[in-house]
Amino acid sequence: MNPVLKVENLQKFYKTKGTVTKAINHISFEVERGEYIGIMGASGSGKTTLLNCISTIDRPTAGKILISGRDVTNLNENQLARFRREALGFIFQSFNLLDTLSGRDNIALALAINGVKPSKIPQIVGQAASDLDVESILDKYPYEMSGGQQQRIACARAIVTNPALILADEPTGALDSKSAGMLLESLRIMNEEKRATILMVTHDAFTASHCKRILFIKDGRIFNELVRGIKSRKEFFDEIMQVVSFLGGEKSHAL
Repeated sequence: MNPVLKVENLQKFYKTKGTVTKAINHISFEVERGEYIGIMGASGSGKTTLLNCISTIDRPTAGKILISGRDVTNLNENQLARFRREALGFIFQSFNLLDTLSGRDNIALALAINGVKPSKIPQIVGQAASDLDVESILDKYPYEMSGGQQQRIACARAIVTNPALILADEPTGALDSKSAGMLLESLRIMNEEKRATILMVTHDAFTASHCKRILFIKDGRIFNELVRGIKSRKEFFDEIMQVVSFLGGEKSHAL
């Protein structure tokens, strides 16, 4: 089976005033369809740069990124724009909903941009809203929603086009504990029931413990990897914290 994501010998260097910074230094890994992967690391470790390269927002210095078998590092800007629309779903810390559109229309917009027939959009939106339990807020505007509700609408928007890969950047970072719990349940449903493939960057060990596998990044390299397997979420959390402690530094920075 071909992996949804294949990162091969990825490198990203920045040059400033004669100094070369290796933000990503020969990283390689694969993500199979239906996996739920977390990426953790200290500030400046390279995890955000890695996500930016995978999301095609930034171009790597060297190496390959294959998504559904397609090398995105060779695409031009027009091809990249189309590829993002069709193959990637995004969940951001800041929600990124359009304030002038209702929850329903924010979700529908992703379908309209992809050229889905208008007659089919209501049914597809309704199904995504039902899957993530946001039907009751579809007609509300973002300013009428809580942060957790906005983020769950963002999840529905991310999954509604059936993307090959969903990229989540600190999705619980702006949420209180209750809203974060509801969001994590939405992500679980997306992964386990809808078979969505999720790659999530997070600084929070509790959030990371809901993933099935964690990659720890240090100094631009993969430092360690944990697989949850049959462990309980609490056991996996404790294991994550052991790696964090080994990495050193204050908890807020090491995660």
